[in-house]
Amino acid sequence: NPLKFDFIVDQGDMPLQGEEFKKEANKLIRYFMASLTVPEDQAWVNLSPYEKDRIIPKDFGSTEMGQDMLAQDYLLKQLTASMMHPESELGKRFWDRVYMKTQEKFGTTELPVNTFNKIWIMPEKAFVYEHSKGAFVVESHLKVMLEEDYLALEHNKNNPNNAIGVDASKTVKLDVVSTEILREILIPEIEKEVNEGKMFANLRQIYNSMILATWYKGALKESIFNQIYTDKN
Repeated sequence: NPLKFDFIVDQGDMPLQGEEFKKEANKLIRYFMASLTVPEDQAWVNLSPYEKDRIIPKDFGSTEMGQDMLAQDYLLKQLTASMMHPESELGKRFWDRVYMKTQEKFGTTELPVNTFNKIWIMPEKAFVYEHSKGAFVVESHLKVMLEEDYLALEHNKNNPNNAIGVDASKTVKLDVVSTEILREILIPEIEKEVNEGKMFANLRQIYNSMILATWYKGALKESIFNQIYTDKN
């Protein structure tokens, strides 16, 4: 029966009971249903300060899943900023390395450093165990990576708040230095938090729901449910 679903929910680290469990389980089911109907190329969010007109696709933004993903992206920005703060342990290591590298390469530390780097969370791998009566997500992992936001920066070159307008040749080289150090020091810590930490538990729930929906779309292509509902917003 393609219109009848049974869901098996992992209890996680904090087993819930009664209404609390029902509320949380229903949220995961709504994520799954949204993942079925939202086309995969529209299931993204983007809180870039340089792209205010490209935050979330309109239809995806009307779903609870889209709004929760935006909230998780906001937490990502906060986490990254806190890790780069010079008074935190990681931030101190980051800035010590930046100053050391700029001294080595330019003979001074008195240079503007552009620390705006777009950090992306992308699907890396997913394993689904297919059973005669269902499918189970048995493993999943999200990849955290840097993308130097070249197009967005191009449009904001003349913004006085950007370090990029000071001395283009030096700033570009400095960008490479800070990006290398971000990749070496901060990105592994962010990726660990995204895949294991409490802060991004909601994102992992969304990801697992998307994995299951992707499996469903592929495995039950001929079902009437798939034909009238999936990827139709």
